[in-house]
Order: sequence, then structure tokens, then C-alpha cells
Amino acid sequence: MTDPISNTPKQDVPGNAVKDPDDWTTGDESMTGAQASYLKTLSEEAGEIFDPKLSKADASKRIDELQSKTGRGD
Repeated sequence: MTDPISNTPKQDVPGNAVKDPDDWTTGDESMTGAQASYLKTLSEEAGEIFDPKLSKADASKRIDELQSKTGRGD
């Protein structure tokens, strides 16, 4: 799919879709239900302990770590 204005692929259009979790304004809030569900699944697959008390930002970082460990992030 291309951007209709610049005629470039959408993934090449600059934006704020990827933002460092440390810079999230809501990063200190509890992780979302979707994050918790996915993180629990990844934790089980990786043989790691699931921490249900992570913040949104910390859960995002942990998901990235476990995706690398399990190969799901590839």
C-alpha cells in the first residue's frame, strides 16, 4: 500500500508509530489486557516467570525481550 500524497510505501512514511516505551506518557499505567495475555503466553513459551504487575512500558520491553528469545519477533 502506498501513501496517496507522496506515492511512497506506507512503511517509509515518517511517523510516531514506533516510540520508545520510556517516552510514553501513559507508560507508568498498568499493562493492558492484551499486553498481559500476550506476555503470559510468551513467558510460558520461554520458560520465564510472568509478572502481572508490570507497567505498560515495562511490559512492552519485556515482550520485545521474550519475542527475541522465543523467535516470535522475527
